[in-house]
Amino acid sequence: MVGRASTHQIETRGDRVTKRFVSAGRGEAEREWRALRLLAEHSPGLAPRPIDADLAARPPYVVMSRLAGTPLRGMTTTRRHTAAMARAIGALHEAVPRSVVAGLPPASWNPAAAVAKARALRESRPDLGADPTVAGAYAAGAKWLDGLDTGRLLGIDTPVLGLADGNLANYLWDGERVRLVDFEDSGRSDRAFELAEVAEHISARTPGTFDATALLGEFDLPGAVARRVREFRRVFAYSWMLMLGPGGPARDRNPPGTLERQAGRLLDLLG
Repeated sequence: MVGRASTHQIETRGDRVTKRFVSAGRGEAEREWRALRLLAEHSPGLAPRPIDADLAARPPYVVMSRLAGTPLRGMTTTRRHTAAMARAIGALHEAVPRSVVAGLPPASWNPAAAVAKARALRESRPDLGADPTVAGAYAAGAKWLDGLDTGRLLGIDTPVLGLADGNLANYLWDGERVRLVDFEDSGRSDRAFELAEVAEHISARTPGTFDATALLGEFDLPGAVARRVREFRRVFAYSWMLMLGPGGPARDRNPPGTLERQAGRLLDLLG
């Protein structure tokens, strides 16, 4: 979620991509290799095909097939795009048997980590400037966060193999379908959390490019799951807003006005 510095280097040769991991603290290479192998077995074509890996090398690396396609980040998506995206997410969540998912390590970005991050950001009292809408959103979000029932929110309803990264750059459109890349944070996750992460990732906030409501509308979610998606969306929206202030870690990567738009979005979600 947090827009950290690049954790890997990419080398492309012909139809092969080598991903070298300069960061290893979250077991990134192992997570990538595991997910690619699982998907090659249970949903071939959804993700790059795993070719080779040396997880003990320094730095560790994974070699995979090269996927054709255009990242959805920055694209003006239509219903066709969001429907294809929903099919890809559904395949990711449903293809791997539940018994296998149960034995996976938790994704490195997960519900407990997201709630803890939101609270830590709030406690740090970041500089958000002087815009009154932003100030109002900060106060409303803080009040909501204080009353959040984390016991209910953090209970997993459906364990899934999760990408654990909602960046639309990880969703490639090839003209017919959407396929997925970047599994370095993947692991056992929660369906509601994963859907909310995609819907509220800051990469989707460029005005007029992506309709999160249309994406979520492609899923037939029971009421309890839909409520948890809504709560997680609030967690993400609040955290992103707190990182968009002057000097914040997400400020420089987003166009002017993103903070104010994010404040309005948070107020809509809280309403």
